[in-house]
Amino acid sequence: MAGIAVIVAICRIWGIKNKVKNLRLGRDGERCVGQFLERLREDGGQVFHDIPGPNFNLDHVVISPRGVYAIETKTWSKPWPSSTITVEGDSLLVAGRPPDKNPIIQVTAASRWLAQKLEESTGKRFAVRGVVVFPGWYVEQRSGRGPVWVLEPKLLPGFIEQEPVSVAPADVALAAFHLSRYVRTEAEKN
Repeated sequence: MAGIAVIVAICRIWGIKNKVKNLRLGRDGERCVGQFLERLREDGGQVFHDIPGPNFNLDHVVISPRGVYAIETKTWSKPWPSSTITVEGDSLLVAGRPPDKNPIIQVTAASRWLAQKLEESTGKRFAVRGVVVFPGWYVEQRSGRGPVWVLEPKLLPGFIEQEPVSVAPADVALAAFHLSRYVRTEAEKN
């Protein structure tokens, strides 16, 4: 009996250890992306982190004169050092295999939710582009970019800076005000 109890305890400890490792990996990946996004403030952008939604959370939101972006960070361990993310249209392969859950579908739904939330609160429509970033991975684009960008995080600020100015400064301030008010209201509920 003692042997079985020891084996069960080891298995539980191993599982907890893996969960903690994955949580740290995710936290570190989100911090890395957040640091890259901070430079967008120089161009009049507003950067938000950890936006709560119904049963999900948006890792980052950028509201800038160059558009509104919903950003999902995927910090996944590599099975081997040369592993890559391969993107074809709106499907992707992680180290040659499709992921259990497609983050492109996830960020597309989150983008729609954010656009709807901003329209409800401001009365204005904002086009929201979904972005999935993979810290530490090389992302290979095999065909033209779809509506969702899939990138390495260090490339994201440059991609945004290349977009044409499409949001007036007053609308950036309006959307940022309403989003920050939403975040504060959600925080008070918890």
